[in-house]
Amino acid sequence: MKKAVVLLSGGLDSAVTLFAAKKQGFKCFCLIFDYGQRHKKEINAAKKIAGLARCHYQLLKISFPWKGSALLDKKASVVTRSSCLSGRQAGHRVTGKIPATYVPARNIIFLSHALSYAEAIGASAIFIGAHTEDYSGYPDCRTDFFQAFRKVVISGTKSGVEKRPVKIITPLINKSKAGIIRLGYRLGVPFSSTWSCYHGGRNPCGTCDSCYFRAKGFREARISPEDKYER
Repeated sequence: MKKAVVLLSGGLDSAVTLFAAKKQGFKCFCLIFDYGQRHKKEINAAKKIAGLARCHYQLLKISFPWKGSALLDKKASVVTRSSCLSGRQAGHRVTGKIPATYVPARNIIFLSHALSYAEAIGASAIFIGAHTEDYSGYPDCRTDFFQAFRKVVISGTKSGVEKRPVKIITPLINKSKAGIIRLGYRLGVPFSSTWSCYHGGRNPCGTCDSCYFRAKGFREARISPEDKYER
């Protein structure tokens, strides 16, 4: 069976990506990162989702000692609904500055680890749940970035030199949040086991960028239950 490494954060998008990879017939190996993020709830969610999908997972602890992001520094404030709305125009694409929740070069680092893992286990693909709409406008979630990284794979890896490069697959890249939720619903994704909030409280805050777009996506997808979490 063909193998794939799936970047699994514990959030809604990565969970849908995992189930999409399984639907395509891949034996999935989940890569979960403990990178000093604000809380561990998303890590626990990722472990649970991997278990529910009956997939092996690898938890990798890395460090960003220089921080540089509100997701790494608990003293920094995260994007709220009001600020994310003011930075968007039609189509909900970001037109202002990149938000404080951007982690410097995170997807480059994550994909590099995933690429090493994929080559080591003979996986033919890496799946990542990045998408360009209805989110925070991070530069490493754009189509151009992934096209550039594919060139890195071709020129800088054994598999690439041997003309069998590991594929970088972004199944959600052009989907809206509602579209992602509809896809996940069809695939049987356990949405209640995912965690999207930037905060690690008992309940989602409901005001951060991630909470806002999650709730909005469920409303637009018209899927019930809407924004329910397990307690």
